[in-house]
Amino acid sequence: MGVDDVLRAACGPLFTGAVARVERGGALAFERAYGVTRDDELALPVYADTRFDLASLTKIFAAALALRAVERDALALDGPLVPWFPEWKGRPHAAITLRMLLAHTSGMNSGADYRQLLGSDVERFAVERDLVQPPGESVIYSDLGFIALGVLLSRLSDASLGAQVRDAFGDGDPAYRPPQAERSRIPATEADAWRGRVQGFVHDEKAYLMGGTAGHAGLFGTALSVARLTEAFLGPLRGRRSTLVSTDLGAQATSEQAFDPVLRRGLGWALKTSDDNSCGALFSRATFGHTGFVGTCVWADPERDLQAVLLTNTVYFGRSDTRELRAAFYDAAVEEFG
Repeated sequence: MGVDDVLRAACGPLFTGAVARVERGGALAFERAYGVTRDDELALPVYADTRFDLASLTKIFAAALALRAVERDALALDGPLVPWFPEWKGRPHAAITLRMLLAHTSGMNSGADYRQLLGSDVERFAVERDLVQPPGESVIYSDLGFIALGVLLSRLSDASLGAQVRDAFGDGDPAYRPPQAERSRIPATEADAWRGRVQGFVHDEKAYLMGGTAGHAGLFGTALSVARLTEAFLGPLRGRRSTLVSTDLGAQATSEQAFDPVLRRGLGWALKTSDDNSCGALFSRATFGHTGFVGTCVWADPERDLQAVLLTNTVYFGRSDTRELRAAFYDAAVEEFG
């Protein structure tokens, strides 16, 4: 099955809408939109430039902002962060470095039930919560660590996190907190007892409680915006120039910084560890990427100079595992374009 066959078969049963984009050698090879924004009478068509809730793909944008700060000597990958986190002075947190935050080895808890956070200052909760492991000891994929990263970026600059995203990536794509006029055109996500059907607002409950702007979730963007960010790291590995990060720092970001038997970690990026990962069996071990809970993902294979973005709203139909769909999409991308 080709990419189009895989996604046509999944449209309806697994998601209401999707956009797929495949690039080879930094050039567009395939882009197509599928389906509608929701499965009811309020449905609108999805187009190639439709913005989706990017969910945890927000993390790779936040990581890129942090790496830009490293390039500008405003931060050091292995320096202390206590100057920006006085709350950590005298606590185990004082050993946390930027590299640890980006590689998910800070020892911070993975997350928290949103019901535990109602009425709380979520940023303060994330920054001050006790660690569950000593910093640097092991990988714990952590939303709280990237909430702390968002706090760090805000404290480092006079500009808000949203303003920093606009400065780095331009033209309002991606962006936090879509305007009301756009919300009906954004594919809806889950219906929950708290908010009803979520559409045009961030699905992640912690980010929602933070007003929609956070380091771990909250960005809305197109497949093109995700591909542009990915190309900023893939291109230099293949001799193309990036204005975002240096070749050396980009190579560090997309190489192993921390081992995990399920999914190795770079700096912000996840790295293929086995054929059970959602990039499928055919992408090489050099592959880097990330996934998002609502049904978003990107993976790039430097050996093939191939990247593929898949934005969907699979969580619309429930929180079932979508690895099989993602793997079929990426295997098809290699067979068709790799």
